[in-house]
Amino acid sequence: NRKALYDCITDCGFQCVKPQGAFYLFAKSPVSDEKEFCKTAKKYNIIMVPGSSFASPGYVRLAYCVSYETILASMDAFKKLAAEYK
Repeated sequence: NRKALYDCITDCGFQCVKPQGAFYLFAKSPVSDEKEFCKTAKKYNIIMVPGSSFASPGYVRLAYCVSYETILASMDAFKKLAAEYK
């Protein structure tokens, strides 16, 4: 799951901190207000938590403790989200 989500996010053009073993990863928000980015992601049924909640402003946290099928199903949504910021 970790590799699939990381690859999906980076393939979409988002910068991401490669996770080392946790069940979540941090991606850099493409806009200065990561809370606004989280709201935009919600339109695509992607739930992110603003990094400022974890002392990481400018980033969003995504958990990948879901089924592999859920990760695969989310890939189109991430592509659509990325298209809004290109």
